[in-house]
This record gives sequence, C-alpha cells and structure tokens, in this order.
Amino acid sequence: MKNYKKILLAAAASLILTGSALAAEKLRIGTEGAYPPFNLIDNDGNVVGFDLDIAHALCEKMQVECSVVTSDWDGIIPALNAKKFDFLIASMSITEERKMAVDFTNHYYSNGLQFIAPKKSDFKVDAAGLKGKVIGAQRATIAGEWLEDNHGRNVDIKLYDTNENAYLDLATGRLDAVLADKFVNWEWLESEAGKDFEFKGQPVFEDDLIGIAVRKGNDQLRERLNKALAEILADGTYQKINEKYFPFSIY
Repeated sequence: MKNYKKILLAAAASLILTGSALAAEKLRIGTEGAYPPFNLIDNDGNVVGFDLDIAHALCEKMQVECSVVTSDWDGIIPALNAKKFDFLIASMSITEERKMAVDFTNHYYSNGLQFIAPKKSDFKVDAAGLKGKVIGAQRATIAGEWLEDNHGRNVDIKLYDTNENAYLDLATGRLDAVLADKFVNWEWLESEAGKDFEFKGQPVFEDDLIGIAVRKGNDQLRERLNKALAEILADGTYQKINEKYFPFSIY
C-alpha cells in the first residue's frame, strides 16, 4: 500500500511538473515594427498591427506565452536564424529565394503590388509612362525586385530602408511614384499625408502569398502554427482581426 501511495504521489508530481512546463512555454515573435498597418510601434512603445494581432491569436491557440522582438528588415532573416526569436511574422512574401534560408507556414494573407502617385499627375503604368521616372520602393522586397527585373534600365529606382521613408520623399516631390504592397499603400492613401495621392493602374503583381517564417527544419513549430492558423480561420478570430484593419478580406 505504501509503495502504491508513493507511485500515485510520484505520478501526481510528474503531472504538476509537466503542466507547469507547458504553462511556462515561451516563444519570441520577430517582426519589423515599421510597416503599418501590419506592424508598427505605437506612441507607448508597443509593437502593434495586423501581423501582431494574428501572432498573439496563434500563441493563444498554442497555449504559449509570447513576447515581441523587432529587427531591421534587411537583417530580419539572419536574426531569425541567429535565434534572436522563434518565428517571424512581418508581412514577408513566400519566395523561392527565401525558402532556401527559412521554412514558411501556410499563407496568412494574400497581397499584390500597385503604384501610387499624385492625383494630378499623368503617371501611366506602362513602359513609355515609366521611362525616366523616379520610383521608390523598400529595399529587399518583391517591389524593389520587380522594378529592377522589369524596368531597371528605364527607371531611376530609389530603394529605402522603410516604406515610410519612401512615402516622405513621394510627399515632398522627390519621387514620381512608389511601388509597394497594395494594402500598405491603401493605408497610407487613407491618411492625411496621402490625401493628394492615388493608385495608378492595376496591380502589376498579385500572386503574392504572405507567410510566417521559422528556421529551416523546425517542422514541429511550423506545423503547430499551421494548426493554430487553421483554427483562427475556422472560429472567426481571423475575420475579426481582418475587419479591425480593412473593410475587405485580405485572406
């Protein structure tokens, strides 16, 4: 009987320790913090936005405690691989080149590229209209790559560390147009700073899926994130987050 009691006590202790370990599991979210409305730093110094709301919803589904780490865009994949955070959610396009460095979850939204320019301009989205124009884009993005691949010889391309800096130069007349993700451009056009600007032409690239990155080979975390993503899509959590930022679906 004493031995039986010892076994029960040991089993109970093991369950308590296991439960404590699960409750104490912590993950670090990596993001940029300079890409509104998807990720930005608010006036109180908190990292907020669509990406972070999605990330925290996933953490809740996975029953883990999550904190946020920011990184400059240019070094964000190296920071993930240097284990400065556990997964990366920063509106990153899933590309074949990036797949060589990291693994991606299923997409959590779909995107496209579209030009914005002054309303009063006669900016045209064709080879003749773009020739000689000064176009801004964020460095190390598919927008910058698309410009270089398709109009590198005809366009004066200016690359910026953040989209916000590109918008500043557009607003002051240093750029003829900016090419960026259409939802980020939409957010800026809705602001006071963007009131004199508009979309020009149709999106030039729409086959853009946005995923969460994990280190190569971390299949366990990737699968957990995919499962949690499926759950927030199914139970309406994703839709509520979407509606908080956009009057249309971006999935």
